[in-house]
Amino acid sequence: MTTDSTLRFGAQTDEVTSLLRIVNLVRTGEATTRPEIGKVTGLGRGVVSQRVDQAIQIGFLGDGEFGASSGGRAPRTLRFRAEQGRIVICALGAAHMRVGVAALDGDILEHTHRTWDIAQGPEKTIDAVMSLIDDVLKKDPKVPVWGVAVGLPGPVDFASGQPVAPPIMPGWNAYDVRTPFEERFNAPVWVDNDSNLLALGERARRRDSLADLIYCKIGSGVGAGLLSKGRIHRGANGAAGDIGHVRVSDSDVQCRCGKTGCLEAVAGGWALVRDAEQAIHEGTNSSLGPLVKKGALSLEEITLAAQAGDALAIALIQKSARVAGETISALVNMFNPGVIVIGGAMGSAGEVFLAEVRQRVYELSLPLATRDLTITLSVNDEREPLRGGAELAREQLFDVTFPRWFAEGRPSPERAAVPA
Repeated sequence: MTTDSTLRFGAQTDEVTSLLRIVNLVRTGEATTRPEIGKVTGLGRGVVSQRVDQAIQIGFLGDGEFGASSGGRAPRTLRFRAEQGRIVICALGAAHMRVGVAALDGDILEHTHRTWDIAQGPEKTIDAVMSLIDDVLKKDPKVPVWGVAVGLPGPVDFASGQPVAPPIMPGWNAYDVRTPFEERFNAPVWVDNDSNLLALGERARRRDSLADLIYCKIGSGVGAGLLSKGRIHRGANGAAGDIGHVRVSDSDVQCRCGKTGCLEAVAGGWALVRDAEQAIHEGTNSSLGPLVKKGALSLEEITLAAQAGDALAIALIQKSARVAGETISALVNMFNPGVIVIGGAMGSAGEVFLAEVRQRVYELSLPLATRDLTITLSVNDEREPLRGGAELAREQLFDVTFPRWFAEGRPSPERAAVPA
């Protein structure tokens, strides 16, 4: 039998490997009774019982209900103890922050949000996030946090967890986002681009672990999360999917990043607000006029006006969709996804936006790349990025770093936060 010290220091014996596999079989639902585990793993009844007892002793598994009988005594099912830890998710946007807490199976237990300007800087933002986290953890203060996922509206070096020259986040470049959360919760922390969290949330919602999917977030800014066979494609440095700063042909509009002609500067929400204000100042008649005079115009107001039939709002939304569709078509040709999901505030414009995107993608993409392609709107659920953050943490905890910490019964920053 493997000693505690052998397990604790991570020696990959056959016993350790089989124990890990059994826990994950139960966790994923692939095998939930001892006979099923024996059938899947090829291990004998005695070995299976020994490994299951070990997993129960460490705290990962527990006895469940009795399963269906195949002629003899009904077998006792096993369950993964998802209640023994919590995952904290912080999804930060340009103008808001959302915080949630999930069980280890990804179920969102509590969540809250507030408006917030990300340009206030990292220190003030993280202080505000911690306050929201305190609120959502109040109901179960004694349940330990096993992991934290943070989504940011800008480029992130996933290995270091640091933002890299984010255009709309002054003061955030190379900021150490991980350490404040690690020190607060004594748990591993993963930081990623918000579009990647949304793509993972869509994977969870669809229950498609092998999805080839692009999630295009088009709000104040523009970005994309790329899923290849269910895995996030981040690229060499975490910049994959940053389509907001792809150059648009025949455009010399100044972007917030300092360059000219970026997709975001033509099709992003802040660009539409700019163009609407300019058009109204030049005399265009629109229901948006009073909002412009009050200085209260927003992308959300433009999408609502488009749905109500305002000609200026419709024209602006369609222009954004055409330009975005051209860039998305390049992704389709290169990446060949099965699904494209349009999310973000622009997605709330509905078919006014979606129809134009579809038309441009099918016009400009290869027939083979669009043969089985579905282009659809997101479900527009504010919990989407929270589910995605829970998926990110669960993936890292149980698929990537599990062998390094499982014998201790719960992860630590030292054993689980370092990329494999």
